[in-house]
Amino acid sequence: MACYGDAAVRAVALVRQGDDQSPVRAWDTAVVEAFPHSKSSQEKGCPRSAFLGLCESGRVKGVPAGTYTRSKKNKEYALIAMDLLKQNPALVSDVSLLWNMVVAGTPKAPNHQMAVVGALWTADLLLP
Repeated sequence: MACYGDAAVRAVALVRQGDDQSPVRAWDTAVVEAFPHSKSSQEKGCPRSAFLGLCESGRVKGVPAGTYTRSKKNKEYALIAMDLLKQNPALVSDVSLLWNMVVAGTPKAPNHQMAVVGALWTADLLLP
């Protein structure tokens, strides 16, 4: 679902605007905009944690590093994906392959984490 990627890019824009927008509040605002009629989509944890994990690690341009999530796995997935994209940027066009590489072939279903990483990558919002 591309909307989570769009929400991630929008959340970065909200943080950069200032107005005391933390990454957590910016994500919450962006997913309400992206999914105005779906509370379950607004509350989906995996894409949120992937976004906040990247922010927490200081890897998102214009977003200060900090403590934004308790998730370890989704943060790890996002950071691994980012490293894989640095090695092979063409992976951004195949999020299924990217996910399989992130989880090293383990049978684990994705939950929009790669949409977040891919959108931020494509928008040139990730730091090396």
